[in-house]
Amino acid sequence: MTAPKIRAMKQKGGKVTCVTAYDISSATLCDLAGVDVILVGDSVGNVVLGMETTLPVTMADMIHHTMAARKGIHRALLVADLPFGSYQASVERAVESAIALVKAGAEAVKLEGPYTEQISAIVRAGIPVMGHVGMTPQSVNNFGGFKVQGKGDDAEAVIAAARAVDEAGAFAMVLELVPAGLAAQITDRVSCPTIGIGAGPRCDGQVQVFHDMLGLSEERFRHVKAYAEGRKVFIEALQQYVQEVRDSKFPGNEHSV
Repeated sequence: MTAPKIRAMKQKGGKVTCVTAYDISSATLCDLAGVDVILVGDSVGNVVLGMETTLPVTMADMIHHTMAARKGIHRALLVADLPFGSYQASVERAVESAIALVKAGAEAVKLEGPYTEQISAIVRAGIPVMGHVGMTPQSVNNFGGFKVQGKGDDAEAVIAAARAVDEAGAFAMVLELVPAGLAAQITDRVSCPTIGIGAGPRCDGQVQVFHDMLGLSEERFRHVKAYAEGRKVFIEALQQYVQEVRDSKFPGNEHSV
């Protein structure tokens, strides 16, 4: 998969599948399953590193996890998030940060909000950009928490941000925690594919976090569908291992050299 192929899927009526993964194991499974886009998200801070928000995630963190995921991908498009502070201060900083992620193995980068100058400059540098509007987690303090964006009078601001990101040259954009009706309007008004998370069925694609959709996360969100009860299965397997070691049932002769 490539960024131009993902963009073309909108005109062809195909639905884009995207999963957020952070290492070789999860990326390999997503790739083998036929996922179109694997996103190394700055949500690695919440999901893997135990942070309360994505704000402390560094470029070093993103480079590390992008390099790890890269090793497991042979088909899917690999997109990496630009973390908080890596693009907001200046256009030059944004381009330098995007280049660093590409050198780590990313084929495109994602940034949050209508940073149109940064998007255009990164695209001019030869790097595809995925946008992200609606609930942008790096702005959690500005929003006063993780809240749905675009209700009532705020809808026009979200529409304007989406159109600005589209016109700046993004090949796709994430719509996060946006009312389904508004997401449908945006999808009809922009030329690039919209990839929803908590934004209803009318988007051009969907993105879910690997750990959430496989039921590995303790917390469950309304916008998540768990396709497996991974947490339960893994705990039971580990409990069996613990018990078999204590009972001297493992290892057996077949596991010994």
